Amino acid sequence: MNFKFAFCPIILLLSASLSFAQNVNVVIHGAASIAKTDDNFVCVTLDWWPAEKCDYNQCPWGKAGILNLDLRYGALINAIKDEFYAHPIKFTRGCLSMERWDQLNRFFNHTGVKLTFGLNALFGRNESQTEKGLWIGDWQPQNTRDFMQYTISKGYKVDSYEFGNQLSGSGMGAKVDAKQYGKDVIVLKNLVKELYAHPETEPKVLGPGGFYEEKWFNTFLEVSGQGVVDGLTHHIYNLGPGDDPNMMNKVLDPSYLSQVSQTYKGVSDVVNKFRPQLGAWVSESGGALKGGSKDVSRTFADGFWYLDQMGMASTYDQKVFCRQALIGGNYGLLNATTFVPNPDYYGALLWHRLMGSTVLAVTKEFDPNLRVYAHCAKKKPGVSLIFINLSKDRSFNITLSNAKPGDAGKPNYEFVGKQNREEYHLRALTGDIKDDIVCLNDVPMVQTDSEDIPAMDPKLVYASTPISIAAQSIAYVTIRDFEAPACV
Repeated sequence: MNFKFAFCPIILLLSASLSFAQNVNVVIHGAASIAKTDDNFVCVTLDWWPAEKCDYNQCPWGKAGILNLDLRYGALINAIKDEFYAHPIKFTRGCLSMERWDQLNRFFNHTGVKLTFGLNALFGRNESQTEKGLWIGDWQPQNTRDFMQYTISKGYKVDSYEFGNQLSGSGMGAKVDAKQYGKDVIVLKNLVKELYAHPETEPKVLGPGGFYEEKWFNTFLEVSGQGVVDGLTHHIYNLGPGDDPNMMNKVLDPSYLSQVSQTYKGVSDVVNKFRPQLGAWVSESGGALKGGSKDVSRTFADGFWYLDQMGMASTYDQKVFCRQALIGGNYGLLNATTFVPNPDYYGALLWHRLMGSTVLAVTKEFDPNLRVYAHCAKKKPGVSLIFINLSKDRSFNITLSNAKPGDAGKPNYEFVGKQNREEYHLRALTGDIKDDIVCLNDVPMVQTDSEDIPAMDPKLVYASTPISIAAQSIAYVTIRDFEAPACV
């Protein structure tokens, strides 16, 4: 289907009884930051799954796995070029040839990504005869040594190596004891130091790359010791199995979305205790397990979960948030067959372009359906906010206030801007959140004839007017003349 003639109809709300606007004041606490992200907070993964990978009676990977993905495809190059952190993750039954590694590095160099490579942490181990799923024995690093030596000889740049995939705690089909894992990551760290002669080019070591369990994570870091694990990585799949018939209800339920904050807090507490240099990363998050949800992950509705997760993660000082996946499964940011961006791609791209690394606190009158996150604007003065409206029948008219530093309990300054606001309003093409085409400021986001990403220009709005957030929509707003001391 050729979408270049698509248009976004204006959705008329004909009955006041069906939809109404609520006035909300949002207070931005700009005196000090509450957290910092990496400049490359938005990250995408590439996975190793073959076309034969099937779940829930469907096989959504096609030729999107890293071993058979067509890296020459213009739409793929344009979608990732100079925009995202790339994170190839592990598939233990795959085998990466030197020829394919050469091809991948030409692709990485051409697109300008920073690369994290996931290593097989099961190499050399054996499955326990007494405990199902437990793998025992020392990790054997020879395969990794050979890989690193070849990578160094070719001059390929790797920003970091992540040790293992979903082996922490109870694991996902396989697990490794935390003490053993801690000993093995020391071996990896020493190998990296041995082979990379110059500290400025030495890749960082990340781990464990699995689901957070407090006792396991604490033991892992106690055994590995200071200065070994540079970044603590964990995975988030808080929407559960991809075939859950209640998936749409989950992404629209504010109380459900907020439950995962306990995981972020737990990881943050571990980081504060052991203080790894790079902090905490969400190194894989696809929302729904086993390829995502065929009815939700590719639609506009998935953005309610995805962008809210990025906002929440940033407030808990998570440095990087990696979406599973750039392409492949139902949860890919790009369609696995056509390479056409799904709605979440555009939400992620706006975050990357607009939201800076300094995170600010916000408070508002209580309405759980309105989610708000604020950062210093990226590379320019001011602040950028994201508003997520989960409500089906309520819009919000928002005014802003600037919290007075050091004046707890006193009225906040009402913000009255003088410069036009830059607004980016995202909604589903027809108003149905199950659509797989998103409109930005009433313009459908479809690739150009040359397979380029379309222009994503803001709507300039008079500063004196409230910010209007339509029902079941998402908006980014940048305010250049908002004075936040933390942003100076």
